[in-house]
Amino acid sequence: QVQLVESGGGLVQAGGSLRLSCAASGRTVSGLSMAWFRQGPGKEREFVASIPWGSVRTSYTDSVKGRFTISRDNAKNTGYLQMNSLNSEDTAVYYCAADRRLLGPSLSTIVASYAYWGQGTQVTVSS
Repeated sequence: QVQLVESGGGLVQAGGSLRLSCAASGRTVSGLSMAWFRQGPGKEREFVASIPWGSVRTSYTDSVKGRFTISRDNAKNTGYLQMNSLNSEDTAVYYCAADRRLLGPSLSTIVASYAYWGQGTQVTVSS
């Protein structure tokens, strides 16, 4: 069983930065396809970024390209989402997701592709 615990959310002014962390247990992150999703008020959960296991090839939704960076630290068994140039549209609960399968770029954007989820961390961007 894989457990994921997110941290790093909070309140930030527009233009600011935050780094979210996703600590994994039960399996090393090097053997997990990992992703970040977010869910804004009254919205469905949407894909933000992904990184498959055994690869450094990343995928991003268009609205965060050039601003967000997904990564992982195998030594710390933790995944990260660095978020820069935040704006009010980024306000949401952010969820870390993982799966033991190697997910291609298309599957990696789908909520149902992931077996393991964290509890979520709130990110609020004030304008």
